Amino acid sequence: MPVLPPSPTSILLLMLLQGAPVEQSPNIGACENLKRIELALAPAGPAREICVSPGLMTNIVFDEPTDVELQDEVRFLEVTRGRNIISMLPPQDMVPGERLRLTARLGDGPAQQRATFTLVAQSGRATHQVEVYRDYRSRESFLHEVAQEQAKNRELRAEIRLMWARLAQSGGMRSLIAEKKMDKQGVEVRPLSRENSLIPSKSEALSLLVAYSYRAEGGIAAQVLLLNLSSEPWAVVDASLVDADGRVVQGLKFRQDTPIAPMRDGPVIVEADSSRTDARGELSLTLWGDSARSITFHRLTFP
Repeated sequence: MPVLPPSPTSILLLMLLQGAPVEQSPNIGACENLKRIELALAPAGPAREICVSPGLMTNIVFDEPTDVELQDEVRFLEVTRGRNIISMLPPQDMVPGERLRLTARLGDGPAQQRATFTLVAQSGRATHQVEVYRDYRSRESFLHEVAQEQAKNRELRAEIRLMWARLAQSGGMRSLIAEKKMDKQGVEVRPLSRENSLIPSKSEALSLLVAYSYRAEGGIAAQVLLLNLSSEPWAVVDASLVDADGRVVQGLKFRQDTPIAPMRDGPVIVEADSSRTDARGELSLTLWGDSARSITFHRLTFP
């Protein structure tokens, strides 16, 4: 049986029992590349979170001259101030979930306004630029944002057109040839059955009907036709392939177009990159479904 990873609930419980501090996760919405904050609209709290990350620069631009105080500024690798801007490179030891306070005083005299922001650390993700508006944004600001979004949409539409074009060209032998998965030896196929040494583990949920193994240039694959004996649909959620020496075949991928309905059959295909000299001998293939319903095939061989 597979060793399942601990659930987030169990990890949290273990941390609480050990007395370890539990950091609140950063707000995912705060990690956009460009963030705009209107102080007249944004309340204090999560709406003023700014996502930062060690090794990534974050710029905060205000719409008027501003004085900024930064908590633990001495820890930062770089802090550069201007009349309306502060640029910062967060501490290298800033751990995900850690929070530091940034206080800004906008304007001068009696009309000065104080605003507090929270820098929230996240690994590998940071907001590149934050634009802070003391009052409601100008018409020019909105027009600039619209132009940026339109440019982004044009790029996305171009990417989608390219993806559809590639999808239309994919499939069949042309993909095998283009990806150099098939050479002059073609694709070798081996039917597998109980009579041909394939031994499925005993399972109350699944039964093997037919199986085939394949080998082509740079890859191996296996297809199993399973009968679902349970009263619930069955869908594969994970798979592993282990050779006779106990080594796990890396990069295993699987495909199942639809879950197998109760008392119906359906195919599952697994594939892995492999040279023609690898994955020889007898291997074991395990397919895990939801609710721990699994089946293992021993003495699986490839052409």
